[in-house]
Amino acid sequence: MAPSTALLTDHYELTMLQAALASGTAERRSVFELFGRRLPEGRRYGVVAGVGRALDAIEAFRFGEEELAALDGVVDAPTLAWLADYRFRGDVWGYPEGETYFAHSPLLIVEASFAEAVVLETVLLSIYNHDSAIASAASRMTAAAGDRPCIEMGSRRTHEEAAVAAARAAYIAGFANTSNLAARRRHGIPTTGTSAHSFTLLHDTEEDAFRAQVTSLGTGTTLLVDTYDVAEAVRSAVDVAGPELGAVRLDSGDLGLLAVEVRAQLDSLGATGTRIVVTSDLDEYAIAALASAPVDGYGVGTQLVTGSGHPTSGFVYKLVAREDDQGVLQSVAKKSVDKVSVGGRKYALRRLTREGVAEAEVVGVGTPAENDGDDRELLVPLVRDGEVVGREPLEAARDRHTRSRAELPPAAQQLSRGEPVIPTVFEGDR
Repeated sequence: MAPSTALLTDHYELTMLQAALASGTAERRSVFELFGRRLPEGRRYGVVAGVGRALDAIEAFRFGEEELAALDGVVDAPTLAWLADYRFRGDVWGYPEGETYFAHSPLLIVEASFAEAVVLETVLLSIYNHDSAIASAASRMTAAAGDRPCIEMGSRRTHEEAAVAAARAAYIAGFANTSNLAARRRHGIPTTGTSAHSFTLLHDTEEDAFRAQVTSLGTGTTLLVDTYDVAEAVRSAVDVAGPELGAVRLDSGDLGLLAVEVRAQLDSLGATGTRIVVTSDLDEYAIAALASAPVDGYGVGTQLVTGSGHPTSGFVYKLVAREDDQGVLQSVAKKSVDKVSVGGRKYALRRLTREGVAEAEVVGVGTPAENDGDDRELLVPLVRDGEVVGREPLEAARDRHTRSRAELPPAAQQLSRGEPVIPTVFEGDR
């Protein structure tokens, strides 16, 4: 059985629960919505990731003896008794994983009793805010890379568990591989890896290091050639592996200039099929700047796992409707000047032109927005009566992202700071 996710929450969720149980409002049918009021500054679109992990977290949200013991002094005995029997029995709809999103897109809709839904706030937000931030950055990177593969290499630059989630999110957004072996085991993501400078420094000569690597891993391996002198290293690499050498990696210096020089040298040595992989704090801008260089792949670490300047997506989880004393669902919303929410149960579709190009994110309030026949519905069932129904293979999310990004207007591919490529339009009662 998976470890419990029940304590991946905030203190106030359980104290709210206690007060609601005492006041008799805990069982009121409620609708919560997870959304972002805006895209991260300057971004033109976002990417939904973490859906599969969130479904796992909902299933594992159980209060066993250890979890209940940890809450001694946090909530009272009646609340502990209620939590001991907790199991989410409501319904969840959401944007499927890999989908693009915009401001006020209702990414997740949770309908259940207030008590059942409110306690999920923190765990759902922590998953969606992290994974969607990584996927959004990764999408910009793979768009900039075009047909050249990107490799996720950020494990050493973030928390060990965040590293696994980051690899998963990056793969959804088009990364070809990861260096993280836990991501391979848990999610089936292809892994790759070569060697570090320490391996070269371990040996008496660079040639000895190359020979040891090629002897063990074969001529298709990737040799790191910038520990000492790059030109000497490339010559030695081809001497050792022959013209069938798989790739060389550049990890420092002016990568564009070095790539041109190394490509010319490899070709002169007959290694015309040897690829050039570059690393070293790459982000989408650096990748785009290398578009004209003879580079065959990019290894991306720090900038990816930190969201390339936006490590969170800014999502919130708000009550948008609740049952009144007569059992009628009423719209509710926060009215703060700078944090206005739109109340009411939401429905969403992507309005498309006849040519299949996205032109608006349409959010229906209270009732579904009108579909003119060319539009695409965005919300799918994820949980029904407490049972997960929306789990899918990671490859499905990866394919969805490719299709969703392709239908956005061409401006989505621009890396310059700008407004969202399509507006969000509300229809219905507000």
